Amino acid sequence: MIIRMRTTLIIDDDLLRQAKLRAAEWNQTVSDVVNNALRECLGRPAPAAAPFSLITYGRSSKRVHHEPADFDAALEQEDRDRLRP
Repeated sequence: MIIRMRTTLIIDDDLLRQAKLRAAEWNQTVSDVVNNALRECLGRPAPAAAPFSLITYGRSSKRVHHEPADFDAALEQEDRDRLRP
């Protein structure tokens, strides 16, 4: 059973004109054109997100846990190390 729902969309004027022209060319309704366009767009797999990379500075050998308290402790220790002669 196919269920259809009526809804309101806000569409750019230029896109609506193009959809109406396409509907006339294909002897379809504007709703059919919009539904087909959405099916095509949503049927494609979503592009994979780019790998995340965090730029860090300082000594590469020193590892810091990613918790706020750990960052505070690491920064405090770095400040102490800089103040020592």
